[in-house]
Amino acid sequence: MTAITLYHNPRCSKSRQALALLEERGVEVRIRRYLDDPLNDAELRDLMSRLDADGAALVRTGEPEWKTLDVDLQDQEQVIAAIVAHPRLMQRPIADDGERAVIGRPPEDVLGLIDGH
Repeated sequence: MTAITLYHNPRCSKSRQALALLEERGVEVRIRRYLDDPLNDAELRDLMSRLDADGAALVRTGEPEWKTLDVDLQDQEQVIAAIVAHPRLMQRPIADDGERAVIGRPPEDVLGLIDGH
């Protein structure tokens, strides 16, 4: 099995739970603290192409930054620009095996990458 990249915020309980679930199963996890090392435009587009969800699912619409923006959730270009400018807007955690990516909401969803779901 290849390593899984976990886009992780250690202050987030869901992100910590997803990490623990993967580690308990012996999965090699590469942690990317996306707030300290934000994704650029190309990386975000690449990640979005592997998600089984639309761009709107990638946005944390409850964040204060989101409420100040005038972004159309249906416009992928606007969503990408908003996340690049405000990394806190990216949903967390996200597990990515290089072929597929899943949002860990609930955290157990990340197990789909190793259980073949």
